[in-house]
Amino acid sequence: MWDFSFSKSMGLMRQTAPFLLFRMAVYFIVAVSIVLITGTGAGIGYGVGFMGDADFQGTTTFWGGGIGLALTLGIIFFLREYTLYMVKAGHIAVMIEALDGRELPQNQVAYAQTIVKNHFGKASILFGIDQLVKGVINAITGLLQGLMSLLPIPGLDRIMGVVRAYLKVAVGLLDEVVLAHILRTNAENPWHGAREALVLYGQNAKPMMINAAWVTMFVYLLSFLVFLVMLAPAGLVVYLMPGAWSAGGIVFAILFAWAVKAALIEPFAIACLLQAFFKVTDGQVPNPEWEERLEGASKKFKELGNKAAGWAGMGPKDPQPEPTKPA
Repeated sequence: MWDFSFSKSMGLMRQTAPFLLFRMAVYFIVAVSIVLITGTGAGIGYGVGFMGDADFQGTTTFWGGGIGLALTLGIIFFLREYTLYMVKAGHIAVMIEALDGRELPQNQVAYAQTIVKNHFGKASILFGIDQLVKGVINAITGLLQGLMSLLPIPGLDRIMGVVRAYLKVAVGLLDEVVLAHILRTNAENPWHGAREALVLYGQNAKPMMINAAWVTMFVYLLSFLVFLVMLAPAGLVVYLMPGAWSAGGIVFAILFAWAVKAALIEPFAIACLLQAFFKVTDGQVPNPEWEERLEGASKKFKELGNKAAGWAGMGPKDPQPEPTKPA
């Protein structure tokens, strides 16, 4: 039915609990920052609103909150490279160590940083790989959606939203799987490792899509439950804000739910997909036919090849601590 174990995924979550706490701290700081800056903007707008009537005050409050929200999201956009390097890549690194039965040190965050640095060097290299992989994923997703839209199925428009939600998890977390493959295989050329992982995923598309379907169902179910739970604290935040912002409760509930999803639900989904990918692709080598298909479907895949051909390495790597094997 699926190629992963829920109990093993929960075990990975427990083993990497220090990194989970780090993720929670990062994403909840982001969420609280958005709320505070949005609230500050709304407060400024509310104060400016005293210069006019009630309608004017409501408008300035709304725009003040909106500007604060946009400002915070802009800052997060510029910090996405750091988040990928420090948080996502680091957690995947310690997950792989745990999957392979190696004992993790107490300071998992510092240990993960060493592993990621040894494989990618600068954050910009990892970010460049991630952006190209996302480009390949977008091309594949667009191709699949385009093909489905041509099918003569009654009511297809109504189910395309469900299809897009499924594809978002089915191939949306593929960049995490690619990163895991690079780290686990100790690829000396990360650009080549990324191409190899994409080909392996493509040639095993059917079992991986089935696994992703199950993961998608659990992710959206858990995310919806978290959203419902977060409506109460979000409503309290809106109540404490100056002026009336009726949409604020829903916006902040979504924001808090996103923080929980990014900190806890997403790592669980990745743990499931990593198990499936490593099990399905065990002992396989990339199929040249699939490599040709991907080159024909995505220019970004070709660009990965060009980057791989021009990779000169990073020089001597820093010494990496050797965790002891469990008895």
